Amino acid sequence: MTTPENSISALEVAESPDVCVTDNASVKRAVKATMLGNAMEWFDFGVYAYLATTIGKVFFPDASGSAQLLSTFAIFAAAFIVRPLGGLFFGPLGDRIGRKKVLATTIILMAGSTFAIGLIPSYESIGIAAPILLVLLRLLQGFSTGGEYGGASTFVAEYAPDKRRGFFASFLEFGTLAGYVAAAGIVTIIQTVVSAEDLLQWGWRIPFLIAGPLGLIGLYLRLRLEETPAFQMMEQAEERSLSLADESTGKKLRETLVDNWRPLVLCIVLVATYNIAHYGLLSYMPTYLTNTLGYDESHGLVLMIIVMIVMMMGISYVGKFSDRVGRKPLLLSGFIGFFVLSLPAYLLIGIGNYVTVFLGLAILGGLLLLFVGVFPSVLPALFPTGIRYGGLAIGYNLAVSIFGGTTPLVLTALESATGSNLVAPMYMMIAAVIGGIAVLMIPETARKPLDGSPPAVATDEEARRIIRKVRRKRMKADNLEV
Repeated sequence: MTTPENSISALEVAESPDVCVTDNASVKRAVKATMLGNAMEWFDFGVYAYLATTIGKVFFPDASGSAQLLSTFAIFAAAFIVRPLGGLFFGPLGDRIGRKKVLATTIILMAGSTFAIGLIPSYESIGIAAPILLVLLRLLQGFSTGGEYGGASTFVAEYAPDKRRGFFASFLEFGTLAGYVAAAGIVTIIQTVVSAEDLLQWGWRIPFLIAGPLGLIGLYLRLRLEETPAFQMMEQAEERSLSLADESTGKKLRETLVDNWRPLVLCIVLVATYNIAHYGLLSYMPTYLTNTLGYDESHGLVLMIIVMIVMMMGISYVGKFSDRVGRKPLLLSGFIGFFVLSLPAYLLIGIGNYVTVFLGLAILGGLLLLFVGVFPSVLPALFPTGIRYGGLAIGYNLAVSIFGGTTPLVLTALESATGSNLVAPMYMMIAAVIGGIAVLMIPETARKPLDGSPPAVATDEEARRIIRKVRRKRMKADNLEV
């Protein structure tokens, strides 16, 4: 005689609302497509940061050296100002019409605006119109990027099985580092093989023009994806309850801001503190090495490339380790490490010896690795499925706008005002204290289902075990009612 314990067919597993079986091939396709988009996003931001001195000369030739740099970083920060607007627009839209459609749109806008920057005539050719066009295109980049990270991390988190979410989600930040490494590598090669005059005339354009074909590849990969299982199951549930017609972008936005304000605030605090360390190292450090410590641009970038490649090699192991020991212990270790070791690391860098510079960078990179390997799985788990894209897009981009993109500008301005080379580590230490407190307030989500979604597993056998457990609970509940 068959019982609920042994009568679960493959069809029942596929159609069960109590569990979701993830397809390994689909998970890998999702990771590749989102990773490439993230790589392209940070390739652009990396290129802009690493060419900051050159861009200042091209678009602000009449200004002094420090004014050129501040103007360039001000435009860098301008792109981040509109990122929350992009999050407000694309995030709730992704919760309403689906993650895939919005991610295809954002990568088109990102690639197109980056490519167009490489075509802007110089200040000498069209005058004030040149920096105006640069600002407008950077604003378009920032707006489209506002829907990128929240959607990409949501996409991977909802595809990955619960027990391996940390591992798969970590590849999103692998894409971030790959974008930075590609940007630093290409900029270093161009600076090495092209004369200073040619770099100002046309060489700086090459990295931006590369974004065009990269965007087309990313769009192709994303269009081949299916919508995430979690979103499909939510849509089916809404259709069954006839509530889909009542959904609107405005309703999703209100649900995010009003009903889920606590995870939104925690997301903002965590992302803000993490991004101060992130941008302080990956965006500000090359300029710090060149303008403050006097290193030539190519040597500073080579050291950064080595550190980032080492981080890339370790990031998936950190994500995998977080699946075993939990997210919170690793995040706490990272924040404590930044508080204790930021100042010693910068003092090592300030000695000026290449060995000590690399050692200081390696300390900061190792600590940052604890963040980049864990945050992609932590942040999506803060929000329920129905508003995950919107909540993450709004919280992430608001924090990045205020504290991330402005970090190079703030540190450059503070350093100029105070004359101190130790502004950056002090900034990081303050952020570390605040971030550590926020970590203590978030739930541990390793190996647990996403809020609002059923358990996600990798095999049918795991699914059958969960279904059997659910059926036993229901049978007990029915017997108690009788």
